[in-house]
Amino acid sequence: MRWPSSAAELAGAATSTVPPEVTQQALGYPSLFLLVLIGALVPVVPTGALVSSAAVVAFHRTAPFSLALLFLTASLAAFLGDAALYWLGRRGLRSRNGSRWLEAIRSRAPEERLAQAQGKLTEHGVAVLVLSRLVPAGRIPVMLACLLAEWPLRRFSRGNLPACLAWALTYQVIGILGGSLFPEPWEGVVAAIALTLGISAVPTLVRRAR
Repeated sequence: MRWPSSAAELAGAATSTVPPEVTQQALGYPSLFLLVLIGALVPVVPTGALVSSAAVVAFHRTAPFSLALLFLTASLAAFLGDAALYWLGRRGLRSRNGSRWLEAIRSRAPEERLAQAQGKLTEHGVAVLVLSRLVPAGRIPVMLACLLAEWPLRRFSRGNLPACLAWALTYQVIGILGGSLFPEPWEGVVAAIALTLGISAVPTLVRRAR
């Protein structure tokens, strides 16, 4: 038996004993966390498509607990991103000059959608937050309605936690379905992305039809 003669050989030997799935997880899940977090703060990143695509890849892996880890990563990132955006929005409300974060929230919440969100928030309270995460383009108007109603961050977070869990589970199921229908992961990824983007486009198409 020959011992490694250098640090490079030692590192190579250690790397060769690590399964590829473990290496992919070590790189993939932090990246997914950051992308979902950024997508919650800047609502232009298709985070639902990201989670569905990751679920397709996790479905085809043999590594245990891949789907469970994906669910925890996506839901935690979405929850922290929403909480940060809400906190920034509350700061903007208290500031005389407002803030660019608050203006960004207002710009993505049309008056009609905001009025509907305020009415539903008054009638149903925290339950509206759960539905807002599942309805395409529904998160920002409801968040702005909570801001204008002066909900404290703690109250918003209590309702937003189950909303993020339901959101992550829904898009993960879409990815699992896409992965189960096709033998190759890339085919399932294409199907999941097409489905999630199609769902996101429904509100825009309905408004144009009206």
